Amino acid sequence: MNSSSSSGRAKASGRPANRKPGGKGRTTTKTARTANTRTSGRRSRKAVVVRPGRSWASVAAFTAVGMLAVAIVGYGAFSLRDGVRPWSSRLAAVPGVVDYVSANPSWLTTEHRGGPLRYEVNPSVGGTHNSVWQNCNGVVYDAPIAAEHATHSLEHGAVWITHRPDLPADQVARLADRVRGVDYLMLSPYDGLDAPISVQAWGYRLTVTSADDGRIDEFVRAARINAGPERGATCSGGVTTTGTAPLG
Repeated sequence: MNSSSSSGRAKASGRPANRKPGGKGRTTTKTARTANTRTSGRRSRKAVVVRPGRSWASVAAFTAVGMLAVAIVGYGAFSLRDGVRPWSSRLAAVPGVVDYVSANPSWLTTEHRGGPLRYEVNPSVGGTHNSVWQNCNGVVYDAPIAAEHATHSLEHGAVWITHRPDLPADQVARLADRVRGVDYLMLSPYDGLDAPISVQAWGYRLTVTSADDGRIDEFVRAARINAGPERGATCSGGVTTTGTAPLG
């Protein structure tokens, strides 16, 4: 077959004589590969995350709140522990308190006897006493009272606060404010005190120099009602007269 015949067939088929079959397919493949390469390039870029700067003020605030919470829990635990301690332990732990219950228990008899009585400690902290008690329902006495009646009040759980007759009026007023109207408390002057102020409960005593001394309140909180062998017995219905001689 000659060249003129080949040329004729090429013309008849509508294809250029010098174009190779499959050329169009290869062009399409190359185009797709280029597109994929571009797409792949876009996907390989990593997103940049911008994180906000650390606020030291916020950190300090959170730290402070945390420390406060710990302090509150600690204080609550301490308060609970202190609240469940026996009253006698709390009372004996008050600085300056003398514990006669432990040191001299034989003094603290509960016998009733009439007439004047002698006590090992003055003011009395317990022992044999008159059968009638002194009213101890928050009474402020302006004159000395009989120890024999007051000791019976201690047996009921009262706290007896005494002071020198020459204690300044403002100091007496502070003591009276603590006592007035509070059941199981009473206040009276006492001749011959070895300290400006002396506080008594059954078996315990505290002496202080000032009505502003916080130990008075600690003593009262622990001993009031608790210390008496007949704790909770009434403080009303006794005698209200003053004078150091017992009635009967």
